Amino acid sequence: MAKLECCWKCPYQWSEWSEWLAAGLHARNRWRLPVLFLGILFASGRRTVTTWLRAAGVSDDFQDYYYFLISVGRKTNFVATRLVLLLIRVLSLPERLLLVIDDSPTKRYGPKVEGADVHHNPTPGPADQPFLYGHIWVTISLTLRHPRWGAIGLPLRAMLYVRKRTMEMIPKVRNWHRFATKLQLAARLVEWVVPILKKAGKTVWIVVDGGYTKRPFLRRVLKIPDVVIIGRLRKDAALCDLPPKRKKGQPRGRGRPRKYGKNRLSLVKRAGHRGGWETIECVLYNQTVTKTYKTFLATYVPVGGVIRVVLVKEVRLLLDRSQCYGEGNPRSVCRSSHHRTRLPRRKGSLGHRPATGTQHLDQCGRLSFEFVDAYASRALGLGPARQDTLRPQRLAMGRRPTTPFSRRSPQSLA
Repeated sequence: MAKLECCWKCPYQWSEWSEWLAAGLHARNRWRLPVLFLGILFASGRRTVTTWLRAAGVSDDFQDYYYFLISVGRKTNFVATRLVLLLIRVLSLPERLLLVIDDSPTKRYGPKVEGADVHHNPTPGPADQPFLYGHIWVTISLTLRHPRWGAIGLPLRAMLYVRKRTMEMIPKVRNWHRFATKLQLAARLVEWVVPILKKAGKTVWIVVDGGYTKRPFLRRVLKIPDVVIIGRLRKDAALCDLPPKRKKGQPRGRGRPRKYGKNRLSLVKRAGHRGGWETIECVLYNQTVTKTYKTFLATYVPVGGVIRVVLVKEVRLLLDRSQCYGEGNPRSVCRSSHHRTRLPRRKGSLGHRPATGTQHLDQCGRLSFEFVDAYASRALGLGPARQDTLRPQRLAMGRRPTTPFSRRSPQSLA
């Protein structure tokens, strides 16, 4: 039973939605799910089950709720399906829905956490930690645009990724025997949600990271009709031109027709070509910006057919990175204009002594500053330098020459 000071009176819609999600559970325990939803809503601090129960006021019956969560974990497919149906019924969704797939890490502590292992940290932060210890969840989310908050993601379902070497440490009672990669888990999520959305008359577009643009995921998802996948390609992706078209009346050759062209395409060369660029206005971080892009058709081996490649050209200035990461952050290349004692530094110096700055190099004519262009092939390039920059410059290296002195005794010098 909940405590008196934690007995919340929920709105009618909230109670209706909670009962809808709990309808597929056992009638003896389904009343516990709305209580957990309130605990998740009002919990603060670390997002653990203990904080949920403390916020809902049911700390005395914590053991019953832990057993209830185990039964809910076995029916996540059914609960997530009812969640998608609830979103379709309540929200006024557009005809084209945008789904996002990515892996989200959660940090865990202690050696008794099952399924936890060392993974790459996608958000290292100021400490620059390349790895973290915890769980990896392959999550699929529905992206919508809020009139006040901009683009937001509504998570629909997540599946736990466990490394193959970690599966040996999990007890056999959990029935966790089959190993699945992140690509296979992402394909399962797509195969689960796309038929539900298609029955509602929706068109599905899926956005994935560069780690998911591989054959095990693409070949499996593209078997589903009317699904568009948007991803990021590597700069050395194996792209080829289109196969030659057979003219009308031309006899068909022997063997199977070609799926790919003979010539290899280079993203770097296509991005460096000046022709074919177009402009379009798009919304980025709730601001309307103009982007320059180029598009063409090519054949990609992991897809097994023709794809459309879009190169986006970004123009950036050489700015101080300390404005983005904060003063004193080791990730900032250029140091801020103020010392850690909040005293202003001397211009043109990185420390206490005067040093060669950007203004000094520009006055000497050794460096010409222009915009830095970042193409979709991730190739950076500066503008053309002057001819005198190509000439070798003589630099004085080593210790400074000391003034000559005599090694005679002081008396002889006198």
